[in-house]
Amino acid sequence: MAAAPASGSASSSSSLGTERNASTAASVRRPVRVAFRREGLKLLLFAVGGTASGWMFGHPLAGYAVALSLYLLWQLRYLRALRHWLETPKRVDLPEPGGLWGEIFEKLLDLQKRNRKRKKRLAAIVSEFQASTAALPDGAVVIGDHGEIQWFNKAAQALLGLRGAPDVGIRIPNLIRHPDFTDYFGDAEYLGEVEVPSPVNLNVRVALKIIPYGKDQRLMIVRDVSELRRLETARRDFVANASHELRTPLTVLRGYLDMIEPESRAQGPLAEWQMPISEMRTQSARMESLINDMLKLARLESESDTRQDVLDVPRILGRVVEDLRNVSRESHALEVDVDPELFLFGRETEMHSVFSNLASNAMRYTPEGGRIAIRWHGDVQGAHFSVTDSGIGIAEDDIPRLTERFYRVDVGRSRANGGTGLGLSIVKHALQRHEGQLEISSELGVGSTFSCHFPPHRVHRAEVPPEQRALAG
Repeated sequence: MAAAPASGSASSSSSLGTERNASTAASVRRPVRVAFRREGLKLLLFAVGGTASGWMFGHPLAGYAVALSLYLLWQLRYLRALRHWLETPKRVDLPEPGGLWGEIFEKLLDLQKRNRKRKKRLAAIVSEFQASTAALPDGAVVIGDHGEIQWFNKAAQALLGLRGAPDVGIRIPNLIRHPDFTDYFGDAEYLGEVEVPSPVNLNVRVALKIIPYGKDQRLMIVRDVSELRRLETARRDFVANASHELRTPLTVLRGYLDMIEPESRAQGPLAEWQMPISEMRTQSARMESLINDMLKLARLESESDTRQDVLDVPRILGRVVEDLRNVSRESHALEVDVDPELFLFGRETEMHSVFSNLASNAMRYTPEGGRIAIRWHGDVQGAHFSVTDSGIGIAEDDIPRLTERFYRVDVGRSRANGGTGLGLSIVKHALQRHEGQLEISSELGVGSTFSCHFPPHRVHRAEVPPEQRALAG
């Protein structure tokens, strides 16, 4: 019952507000109507007075024409004043004639005041933006629709060697002449970022990212990533050196274990050491596999060789499937669907590592009697490799972290199956070197699908003889 009055009061206040706005608009229009009426009356008085004066001298039309001419000169005087004010509004004041021209001049002055207030607000916003951007540790460059520099902060000036006002208006590709940046700037989508040497110091690496905004405006963020790259290089060198140095003592240890293990199996003094020696041999084999994976990952991160060969992917997959069958010993159902004419531009060792890692992972986490499907096909979007299993599956929260080094969903099960935690990291880096993308979909208790997607320019179609086509199938 109490809600009705509130609703009524709200509607009444709304109607009052509408009436107030209407009355305000009417009050604004009323002086304009009055001014037009007065101006019309003034023109009529001029015409009547001029005609009457001309009648007295026997020339009423001449008197009428003279009166209209005087009225027109009067109007031209105010038009001239308006023109001068529009040219130099700060140095010329508008007259105060009253009437219609007075209303027009008053509206123009009000509009000028509102524009000045708006300009002050915009200037304050721009000043605040520039002050906050100037305090950022990263560089910021505002780029116009033609690629010209419009503004930059001190960090960008230091990182890119900008000279201040002389460089404003110059196109940014003319200052950063690195081919990688030229290609990145020419791409209207600006995906990701690009790293190039600083134009003023080749020892400094800068990451450039362009963000479109507004109407044909772009903001370029400049970050110094030199220290980050030095740390990554130091980490890679340490891992590679440590892994290499560990191989020698591990080889010696495995050699002695190979000598002792047969003695421990015989009925002799070492018989009671059979279980510890077998465990040491298993752990040394796991450590050797871990070292090999670490060295492989270090090589992927450090090598800059971009040579590409036409890879016979069906032949590579044939070897992978054969190894898989040897390990499975018919304990899993293998389904293979390989396009025998679909080849790829890349490096064979790296792609073999990708295919074998994904296939062995599917075998490792699929119980006996499960199904593993391997597919290699192409379409207009490129080439695609996928491994689907009916294994234990992966929780959704774990999927984004699978390619991290040493990350394991189930540590105990992974170690028991001989996993090192580096397989998917190797896959990720190898795919990046081949412009590929890894896609993972999984459901606990149902299975997983690992897919590799390669762009169309990596694909090569080749005619395969019938006997090889039958072998690949």
